[in-house]
Amino acid sequence: MRLDRFLSNLPCFNRQQVRLLLAQRRVRVDGCCVTDPQLEVREFSRIEVDEQLLQDPQPARYLMLHKPQGCVSATQDPEHRTVLDLLDESDKHTLHIAGRLDFNTTGLMLLTNDGQWSRRLTQPRTKLAKIYYVETEQVIEPHYIEKFSQGFYFAFEDLTTLPAELTLLGPRSARLSIVEGRYHQVKRMFGHFDNKVLRLHREAMGPLNLDPGLRPGEYRALYPEEILAI
Repeated sequence: MRLDRFLSNLPCFNRQQVRLLLAQRRVRVDGCCVTDPQLEVREFSRIEVDEQLLQDPQPARYLMLHKPQGCVSATQDPEHRTVLDLLDESDKHTLHIAGRLDFNTTGLMLLTNDGQWSRRLTQPRTKLAKIYYVETEQVIEPHYIEKFSQGFYFAFEDLTTLPAELTLLGPRSARLSIVEGRYHQVKRMFGHFDNKVLRLHREAMGPLNLDPGLRPGEYRALYPEEILAI
């Protein structure tokens, strides 16, 4: 949100007062004096006018989790264990999931309280690749590769998926790179060939790779360079 809009939305200032405050250099954002009304501020910005603290932000949190099987990608569920149940964090209720996984799909999951960061990670126009390791019931034939690169028509959504890259690893295993996250997308793609997915494991989202040191159910904070990579 623009700084002038943030200030004018408060009950204590009108637009004219906001312009005057900025011109008089009485506004500070993250400890720095600010005069630009168009400065973008976030929920993690510390905003002060004179000595009055108007927004005292909570720290931004970014976690990488190795999601196990049999776990719901939700903040709460009446029947099943959720990914939040795996976290030993006092502020876990403030986190949301950036890129969900199906109940029995394993692998990389990211949780954060930074909405702008998670939107950059998941919104379609960024086209960040999601990398999956796949095992199937039937043999994955070489002609699958071309079909994956062409896309699949999903009648329910009335759309054709964007090109995906399929790399064969063995008779019934492959690595798949997609830039979308449609409902059960990978299973539906292989379903086109009547080939059931037996195991699905997300290895990476864009530049972020699952830490090989994390066992299923374990998590860690992202490193600064990983946060900035998105």
